[in-house]
Amino acid sequence: MWYAIMSQDVEDSLDKRASARPDHLTRVNELVEEGRLLVAGPHPAVDATEPGPAGFSGSLIIAEFESLEAAQAWADEDPYVKAGVYSNVTVKPFKKVLP
Repeated sequence: MWYAIMSQDVEDSLDKRASARPDHLTRVNELVEEGRLLVAGPHPAVDATEPGPAGFSGSLIIAEFESLEAAQAWADEDPYVKAGVYSNVTVKPFKKVLP
């Protein structure tokens, strides 16, 4: 089943994101290689694709896992979590309808 991993950044997270980004992308790319990633990306803190020093307000990953518990365990091990980028992470089942 698909699961949405919705994360909210702490204030001024840009430096923390930058330091943990390579390890974070390595884990997300593993989902890509396994054919389990539907979509992933950050939420710019301003209305721009490149927010510059404004940084990001959070992230969204929608990926396939065996269970909610497996999705939560994967999210808990995210390098961004360990680096203190996120203030909150919510994991919910996701039903893809369109397209």
